[in-house]
Amino acid sequence: MPLSGKALRLARLSRRGDGRYLFVPLDHSVSDGPFVSGAGFRELVRGISEGGADAVVVHKGRARMIPPGLLTRTALVVHLSASTAHAPDVDAKVLVGDVEDAVRIGADAVSVHVNIGSPTEADQLADLGAVASACDRWGMPLLAMIYPRGPRVEDPGQPELVSHVTSIAADLGADLVKTVFASPTPRMSEVVANSPLPVLVAGGGGSGRPLHQFASSALAAGCSGLAVGRRVFAGPSPRQTVRELAEIVHGRVLATEPTPPSHMAGVL
Repeated sequence: MPLSGKALRLARLSRRGDGRYLFVPLDHSVSDGPFVSGAGFRELVRGISEGGADAVVVHKGRARMIPPGLLTRTALVVHLSASTAHAPDVDAKVLVGDVEDAVRIGADAVSVHVNIGSPTEADQLADLGAVASACDRWGMPLLAMIYPRGPRVEDPGQPELVSHVTSIAADLGADLVKTVFASPTPRMSEVVANSPLPVLVAGGGGSGRPLHQFASSALAAGCSGLAVGRRVFAGPSPRQTVRELAEIVHGRVLATEPTPPSHMAGVL
C-alpha cells in the first residue's frame, strides 16, 4: 500500500508490525451500563496498554477521558454505532458519531456495528457504506463489527453465514472485519480463506471454553486477531489477561491446547 494517512494508521493498529491484532472493546457502557468506576477507567486502560493490546475501542466521549500518554503504544479506535439493552430492538444499531469526530480526537481507526438479519439491516448497511466513503476521504481505517444476528438467524455460527457477513464488510469498504467464531471450530478456516479482509473474532463469551483455548483456536484457524472486551475487563487481572492474549496473538501460535494459566482457567 502506498504511503498515505490510512496506511500509516493501519500500521499503528498492529503494534508489533506483524499484521496481527489484539483489540479490547470498551464500548459496553453505552449498551449495558457502567462496568468500571469513573476513576477506575483510566487504570483499566493503563493495564490494557501495559499488557500489550494493539488498540482499545471506545465511544467518542469516553475517548476524550483517556490521558494521551496512555495511548503512546496502544491505538485508539472510536466506535460510531450504538444501541442499549433497553431498546425495543437491541439489534438496531444507529450512528452516534462520524469520522470527522474521530479525526479531531486523534483516532487511529473507527468502527461500525452491523447486525445482518436485524429488521433494520438496510439502514445499518447504508450507514456502513456511508462511513466507508468518509473513511476514504479522511484516510481513516474502518473496522466493521458485523454479525449474523436477528429474528431470522437460527444459527449465527453457520460457516456459510459467517463467510457471507465478512464478504459484506469487504464489499462495502471496510479494512478489517470483526465477527463471530464459526461452528464447528475447524470450519473457521473456511471463513478466513473466503475473506479478502483480515478477520478478528469476537471474544467468545458464550463459547464455554477457557479464554486461552478460544484464542489459540482462532489463531490456529488463520484469524488475524481477537477483539476481546468483557472477558478482559470482567476478569481479576485485565493487565495479565491481555498479556497472555498478546503472547498468543503475536507470539508463538500454539498447535495444541496449552495448560491453562491459573487465573484464566475460569474466565468465561
